[in-house]
Amino acid sequence: MKTLESIATDFYHSFYKKEWIGEEDSVRKLSIQEAYEVQDLVTKRRIESGEHVVGFKVGCTSNSIRKQFGLSEPIYGRLFYPHVGNNQVNVNWSDYINCAIEPELVIKIGKNLEGKNLSDEEFIDAIDYVSPGVEIHEYNFWVNPPTIQELICSGGIHTGLIIGDQRISPVDLQFKDEVFTVYKNKSLITSAPSSEIMGGPFHSLRWLVNLLTDKGLLLEKGSLVIPGSPVELVNINQDTELEVVIDNVGSITVKFERK
Repeated sequence: MKTLESIATDFYHSFYKKEWIGEEDSVRKLSIQEAYEVQDLVTKRRIESGEHVVGFKVGCTSNSIRKQFGLSEPIYGRLFYPHVGNNQVNVNWSDYINCAIEPELVIKIGKNLEGKNLSDEEFIDAIDYVSPGVEIHEYNFWVNPPTIQELICSGGIHTGLIIGDQRISPVDLQFKDEVFTVYKNKSLITSAPSSEIMGGPFHSLRWLVNLLTDKGLLLEKGSLVIPGSPVELVNINQDTELEVVIDNVGSITVKFERK
């Protein structure tokens, strides 16, 4: 079996080169803890290459996503600059093997968070603002059938995040009833309430903070968090004007064009 360092090299390579040079069995045989160790090693490589971590994503949080992936539990991954940006409205979808998106609530953390089972009130007090966002994925699994080990190693098949201009106070939201809606070329594609995110985004955020606390880490002030999507991934395989609307938060439009 390949070493964790070697497996991390394979995932680092696949992110940038869009090809797989690894061994499927080596990924399948990883424990969940080992898969997160691989993710940590990939993170270290990406930081050494000039990127830096700006927050976390929680993935596989809704029933629709879990059914789509054939998986049963949430995972977390990192968000990296320069793959997170504001007002980026044009994406070359042909750069991807299988481009897909999710509508996301983007949470800006205003104070350090740590501890187990924090209350909703503690989260509201710690959130600076909330914005609408579009998460971009390379919706491709190298290991078939898909495994949670690969999802963790790859950081949730995450490739980037585009954040809308709106900045909404957390006191103005229910974090349960807000409906997420996705339009492609003005046509409704999918829609669901934020309660589909593990019962509400705070449940996802609580899961993340609990896990980080168990690891002796904290969610640092200034971090961005995307707690997951209530709807399934939406494929982008042609030139598309995509709009995400989140009740009481706002909207964001992104143009996907072949270049």
